[in-house]
Amino acid sequence: MDHLNLGRSGLRVSRACLGTMNFGTEHGLAAADEAEAGRVIDAFLDAGGNFIDTADLYHRGETEEILGRALKGRREWVVLATKGAMPVGPEARGLSRRHLTRALDASLRRLGTDYIDLYQAHQWDPLTPIDEVMATLDGFVRAGKVRYLGCSNFTATQIVESQWAAARVGGTPFVSLQPQYSLVQRVIEAEILPACERHGLGTVVYGTLGGGVLTGRYRHGEIPDPDSRMGRLLGHSMPGANRWAHSLLSDINLAIAEELVKVAAEVGAAPAEVALAWVAGRPGVTSVLVGPRSVEQLRGNLAAFELELPREATDRLDEVSHFDPGPMDGSFFHLVPR
Repeated sequence: MDHLNLGRSGLRVSRACLGTMNFGTEHGLAAADEAEAGRVIDAFLDAGGNFIDTADLYHRGETEEILGRALKGRREWVVLATKGAMPVGPEARGLSRRHLTRALDASLRRLGTDYIDLYQAHQWDPLTPIDEVMATLDGFVRAGKVRYLGCSNFTATQIVESQWAAARVGGTPFVSLQPQYSLVQRVIEAEILPACERHGLGTVVYGTLGGGVLTGRYRHGEIPDPDSRMGRLLGHSMPGANRWAHSLLSDINLAIAEELVKVAAEVGAAPAEVALAWVAGRPGVTSVLVGPRSVEQLRGNLAAFELELPREATDRLDEVSHFDPGPMDGSFFHLVPR
């Protein structure tokens, strides 16, 4: 598997990054138990992957514990990334020095390691001054608990503010961003990808299968199977799950998925492989997160990194998912992209 430098750093990461949100059973959604998670991790490392991403939020810490046990004895061969900031308990959230310090120490304990290769701010915190955030994160690097810093779900403006703040406090800048990117979600092309390039951040993109819409399982006029991901979300009691599923199953998203299925049939690959290959080939993408629940799913995901899409196929997918990344300058004459 190919490896690239992450942003403006010397950290080499595999083109595929193993996402672990589906490892654990705490949330009650379909996911891999510890035994299957261990097999997925083994298969990923055997395939040449070295980059694994998690977060303290995933399954209330269970995911980090599973990962820590699975990596025992081979920790030094893995680029291990985790995240902090999301709510993990009453008043336990955000990017304050108090919360981040507690969050990092808890992640280190659950992962059974004394350092994190890439520690990421999981989301922007409007209540904490960015100078405090970057000074705190730099303190982790100076203490040897963290090697590199990244962020997730930041806007272009927030990326710039963070890099400027790191310079002001004489601290360590971010080397990566983890944003959502897929055929049905291309908004980062407008401002975020250019900001990353200008300010030295590599990208580790997630959501590349559009929440499952780009697997080819869902079609216009058909009710999702209750056992499918969309079926479970539509029937889930979790606030917002139903609304999110309906937004993913929009007419325009299903039209993109239908064209994807046609392209996949023509190139002799699964729709999910084509969707992943399209993202992996986009300018500015360093690594692509895959989130399998089984070894079988992992193998299907990794096949995408061996797939070279014909130019005609890429052009068709670009056209059906067309996004106009014109200047977001507030101009009356600028048509806001969908």
